[in-house]
Amino acid sequence: MRRIRMATTIAVDPSLSMQIVRGGSNQHGAVVEEIQGLIKVYKDGHTERPQIVPCVSPTLPPVFGVTTKDFVVDEFTDVWARFYVPKSNGKLPLVVYFHGGGFCVGSAAWSCYHGFLAKLAAEARCLIVSVNYRLAPENRLPAAYEDGVKCVTWLKHEVVKGSSEWWSKQCDLSSVFLVGDSAGANIAHNVATRLCFDNPYPLILKGIILIQPFFGGETRTESEKNTVQSPRSSLSLSASDTYWRLALPCGANRDHPWCNPLGKGSAKMEETRLLPTLVCISEMDILRDRNLEFCGALAKAGKKVEHVLYKVVGHAFQVLSKSQISLTRTNEMIAHIKAFVSADYCPL
Repeated sequence: MRRIRMATTIAVDPSLSMQIVRGGSNQHGAVVEEIQGLIKVYKDGHTERPQIVPCVSPTLPPVFGVTTKDFVVDEFTDVWARFYVPKSNGKLPLVVYFHGGGFCVGSAAWSCYHGFLAKLAAEARCLIVSVNYRLAPENRLPAAYEDGVKCVTWLKHEVVKGSSEWWSKQCDLSSVFLVGDSAGANIAHNVATRLCFDNPYPLILKGIILIQPFFGGETRTESEKNTVQSPRSSLSLSASDTYWRLALPCGANRDHPWCNPLGKGSAKMEETRLLPTLVCISEMDILRDRNLEFCGALAKAGKKVEHVLYKVVGHAFQVLSKSQISLTRTNEMIAHIKAFVSADYCPL
């Protein structure tokens, strides 16, 4: 089991200003990219990530009724996953979850994800596996997609071979959902498109849930240009551009298919096998219009898609905001996810 180093600093509100800073130097040369408080990249490639959100161990209070544990998926790449297994007398649908962070920051051990996923597992009655994938720019895309595919394949092998781990006895491989928020939603979408062609039987993918999916493009949308952002917003347009510069293959722009699934270079939706999809959209998010356009394209292509628009909240509110309206909207989101996962589900 992977050991997670506990934070010794006082937790701070992670919804800090996403100001982009260039300049400055140290022994690693000049700073070439920076999102203040989150990531700093130097000319020689050295990358620093201040611990703005504390990492926590998998321990949970008994009141949650959820057992948690970390497992190594791939020792070579240091990919691991955190499991959330609610008490159950039968098998549970499997949710493979990918955290957000612009592909460049974040962790399955971040306290904000730990609390959110523990609650989601308990209330939605599902077994959740939160993937700690490799980060950019040290590991540019498609590394995160490859890690997602590898984790799903590893889960299938563990269950099929009859793993002695307690979670495998409760995992229903015939009801699997890929879920993520922000960049994690982008990963879930791209992992799903890969797995749909690989036929990972007996693992059966039932659907994907994309929470504020992180897509982009060279041409700005109205919400990107005109949405008024709080200085404490978790995603500004300049931060979004920086994340894409650090995550995409060198030389690629924001119309790359991994960033812009509706761009000219992307596969046509009509010709792509896609799973039933639920898209969770935030009204005050700069990504709102891209998310709505994505849903419209899926529907036009004859794909099964539904979306929910959460009023008066911004990007990543469900993990980064503790306001009363955010807590209310988070409860609504969990209810929507539960309904999507539970639809037509009959435990073995």
